Amino acid sequence: MRAALVQLTVTDDPATNLPVTVGYIRQAVGRGAGFVLTPELTNGLSSSRAHQRTVFHHEEDDPTLAALRAEAKAAGIWLLIGSLGLLTHDADGRFANRSFLIAPDGRVAARYDKIHMFDVNVSATEVYRESEGYRPGTKAVVAETPFAGIGMTVCYDVRFPALYRRLAQGGAQVITVPAAFNHITGAAHWETLLRARAIETGCFVLAPAQTGFHPETNGKGRRTHGHSLAIAPWGEVLADAGVEPGVTLVELYLAEVDKARGRVPSLTHDRGFDGP
Repeated sequence: MRAALVQLTVTDDPATNLPVTVGYIRQAVGRGAGFVLTPELTNGLSSSRAHQRTVFHHEEDDPTLAALRAEAKAAGIWLLIGSLGLLTHDADGRFANRSFLIAPDGRVAARYDKIHMFDVNVSATEVYRESEGYRPGTKAVVAETPFAGIGMTVCYDVRFPALYRRLAQGGAQVITVPAAFNHITGAAHWETLLRARAIETGCFVLAPAQTGFHPETNGKGRRTHGHSLAIAPWGEVLADAGVEPGVTLVELYLAEVDKARGRVPSLTHDRGFDGP
């Protein structure tokens, strides 16, 4: 399978971002990709919950989701929409950060709501409280496709290895980690975390990312790390997209999963223990 990681620098306007995303998907298809992946919050990044409330939609009405489903069907590809910010019917008004796997016939084959919320103080000026705007998901997801079992995660999930072990033991051979990784933590931890998750699980790890400075209509903005990565089951970096928006291709040979797990079969060596 030839996969393509789409790296984006989205704004806070989904209508502006959509044609850019479609253009990169078409570029990937033109270069032979059968599995295309976009980053977290493909429809837009914003620090303003009020603004998000005006531009986000419920899943059934979301124009980005509808357009990308149609694009996958027209091209006959598998498409991982890294995630979309969506309105929900929750009483507290929080959004969903939802990843979608779209089949070649355009149907939603699987959906996953990001479980772990990025509530951190990166520095005195970099403070994030994702859980104030987004409600966490509660269910891990492995989607079955003709070419691989796909374990679905999003961004901050990568710091929680128990989730990845559960996905691998549940049938995942490829794990997706679409992200809008902070530029400070990204420089320090992004590659190391992704390589660790691949090594621990014996999975391919595919991580399409947001990159650069993301302007907002309120005059604010944020920076993301970029460096969309594809990691082999033995831990090698197969592709690094750098910091520019664009498309990065990688060939996936699923026999490498069994090979890595055969050399170090740690997924079968769990033991119970007491304490602490």
